[in-house]
Parts: sequence; C-alpha cells; structure tokens
Amino acid sequence: MTFLTIGHRGVMGVEPENTLRSYLRAERCGMDVIALDLRLSKDGALVAVHDPDVDRTTDGSGAVADLTVAELRELDAGQGERVPVLEEVLDAVRVPIQALVGDVATATALAALILRHDLTSRIEVASAQDGVLAETARLVPGVRTVLYAASPGEAGSVVERASAVGAAAVAVDVHRLSLETVDSAHAAGLRVTGLAVDTLDLLRLARALGLDGAVTDFPEIRSTGRFTA
Repeated sequence: MTFLTIGHRGVMGVEPENTLRSYLRAERCGMDVIALDLRLSKDGALVAVHDPDVDRTTDGSGAVADLTVAELRELDAGQGERVPVLEEVLDAVRVPIQALVGDVATATALAALILRHDLTSRIEVASAQDGVLAETARLVPGVRTVLYAASPGEAGSVVERASAVGAAAVAVDVHRLSLETVDSAHAAGLRVTGLAVDTLDLLRLARALGLDGAVTDFPEIRSTGRFTA
C-alpha cells in the first residue's frame, strides 16, 4: 500500500497556513493529499480557517462566524494572502482534499457542495466529532470520512468509534499510537495516519508502526518519506 503524505493546512511549516500559497506549494512538493480546515462565514460561505476567530492567522480580529466573505477578504492571512473559500482551493489545486469540519452546520454546507459538483472522489471529510461524520455519511452516501483523534485518551477508543460511524480512516497523534491500535484499525479495514509527523525521527516511528500515511507541516517529509523504510 502506498504511504500517503498529507500536507497540513498546505505546508504550514513554511507557508501561511490555509492559504492558496500554502496549498499550491504543497501540490508542487508532491503531497498526495491537502488537509484544510473549513468554517462557515457569516453569510454561509465555506472558508479555510482553522481557529474559530481570525486573530492568530490574520491581521484582523473577531469570530469567523461574525464576518462576511467580503470582510474576510480584506484581511491579510500572511504574506499578502487572503482567506480562501473552498471553491477557490478546488480551482487552484488538483490533488485530493481532506476537509476538516467541526460542526454539523459546516458539514451540511460541505455535503451540499460535494453533491452539487460530484466531488465524492476528490474530497474526504474529516472531523473529531463522531456525529459530524455520521451526518455527513447520511447526507452523502459513499463519501469517505476520517475520524481525528488528537486529544489525550482518544487513541484507545478510536477504532470502535470510527467503525460505528462508517469512517474509512483514522488520524491519531503519532505519539499516542501503539502497534496494537494500528493492528486493530487495520483489522477493521481502517487506514491509519499519524499527526503531525514533522521530523525524521517521527517519520521513522510512523513507518515502524506500519502507518498508511502521515500528516505533516513540512515538504521535506514528502521527499524523505519515499526512501524511509
């Protein structure tokens, strides 16, 4: 099985996170998948922002949900980049997208876009919320979903939770993964990726655990990963 390298918010270790600049560089570097975060703007657009507010990642302030797309577009998201909407990302890059969503409202809007543009083969939906994945699967039959388990204590139950909501994969903090969990996930037919694999030592660990892929902030992990046994 191919070892997938997933660019975290593009390649946020070297570019402004969740910007077109970061996604384009991730694609140029050969990332197999681009992972991005989606939230709803005040006027219902799917925008690529990780935090509930824009304070950390832009020169503005305030909750994403309180800002319109036009207001978000006025902000500098780093190096002159703007906050992109999902449609712009889909037009800019051709690699598959892993869209991380945190609530049912955002998932519902994403499901509508996937159905409208027939994107089930291109977008997989990720969430740390079991209910979000279950609702997404109900709205978009056949969609691939990924259960994120980055918090302490979640790794042990991730296989059962993912199986219950019909997820295709799990993404777990690589420091909290064990061979037992990986073997259990594989036995259940789940793909397993590690979060966040940003050093050569962690890449070696990911390989030793038999993971199917790694989420990383850095383009170098992609080139190194092809040669790491």
